[in-house]
Amino acid sequence: MSSKHLVGIIMGSSSDSKIMHGAAKVLDDFGVSHEDQIVSAHRTPTRLEQYAKYAEKNSFRVIIAGAGGSAHLPGMIAAHTIIPVIGVPIMVYNDRSEKKSESFKFSAFGGMDSLLSIVEMPNGSPVATVGINKAANAGLYAIKILANEFPQLKSKLKKFKQKQHVSVVDESDQMKKSGLVKFVQKKFKTA
Repeated sequence: MSSKHLVGIIMGSSSDSKIMHGAAKVLDDFGVSHEDQIVSAHRTPTRLEQYAKYAEKNSFRVIIAGAGGSAHLPGMIAAHTIIPVIGVPIMVYNDRSEKKSESFKFSAFGGMDSLLSIVEMPNGSPVATVGINKAANAGLYAIKILANEFPQLKSKLKKFKQKQHVSVVDESDQMKKSGLVKFVQKKFKTA
């Protein structure tokens, strides 16, 4: 694989980094170089257009764009580039609540506003979309796209899937041996 960045990860604000780091972690685990930036569709629209040109000039293969609320970032970046875009809808919350008793206040829409904003792109400007706050899945989807060009990623993906399979079978065996109640108590440390 190239030593250059293959994936761009962008998000609308620094608070989105709490979710978007999941995509970066997956890419890191697979050894895929990425560049991460904050690009706001609403607050820095000229920067968004410049970023699209920059990503093409630097031969990024995939852009992962996370946004909450009206979530225009994935669609707007897709409108400015031919690079595949994977959108991550983010559930908006405010962790700077005025009341100390409310440490997190979530949006009234539970992330559905973001999901629908990203998934319902008009014909001609598609964005692949993962579930709400599922940045790790966006990272895996980017790996699948890149695996078409880089055979070593295809091999790593097969090993990853095999590891998942073995993990599920092992847990099933443990559950069968101990019974469901004891399995849950041990796994989730419940009383």
